[in-house]
Amino acid sequence: MSAILESLQNSSVSQPDRSGAIRRMRGLLKTNQPAPTDEEVAEMLTDRRVAKYLK
Repeated sequence: MSAILESLQNSSVSQPDRSGAIRRMRGLLKTNQPAPTDEEVAEMLTDRRVAKYLK
């Protein structure tokens, strides 16, 4: 039991590579299309609310 505890105390815990994960997530979000305008976003929200509450 003591050998296990000593080996756990001596081992270092590696930190996850957060910058790599962030780069991969940004890659998932990339598109060739421009971002929607404020008016387009407002229209999408209105359409969603109409579909959710009025149908």
